[in-house]
Amino acid sequence: MDVFSRTFLPAAAEAGLAVQTVGRHMPVFRRCVGSGDATILVTRCSRPERPAGGEYLLLLTHRRLVVTQQTRVLHRLRLHLNTELRELSNVTWSPDPRTHSVELAATAIDGVRERFLIRNNDPKQMWQLDTLLNHAFRTRLRPAQERIVATIGEAPANSRPAALRPAVVR
Repeated sequence: MDVFSRTFLPAAAEAGLAVQTVGRHMPVFRRCVGSGDATILVTRCSRPERPAGGEYLLLLTHRRLVVTQQTRVLHRLRLHLNTELRELSNVTWSPDPRTHSVELAATAIDGVRERFLIRNNDPKQMWQLDTLLNHAFRTRLRPAQERIVATIGEAPANSRPAALRPAVVR
């Protein structure tokens, strides 16, 4: 069993998702997430600007955010959002203790602002969700740095003959 399966199934059970729901969404998540990526969170959510838009399922891993939508009438699955965390900008979330919910908002790479409302029955779950989001978006993300692993066709700089090395002028 790969890392994704080992971490996704317990996270889905912790969220109280039905086995049928998990089974229906799993093929979509499998296409989006690598087998070595561990699940941080799986939860139902809604979109505040479209309350009648159907049911959404949010998957957060250490590398990706994937949101699927199931339509109300025909129960068809549709991939709503599939992005790497480092491609998201202006990520914010705000816990609301009155409604036991957290609103998560982020701007995708195409410039569209996505908003999701995650409801919890227990205030403790709301604060656990706040901690998970903090861990995923604040402590794990590092600024992207350009890395050159190897170049094709060039010898390493220290293996060039001495005649080709530039002289140091003093």
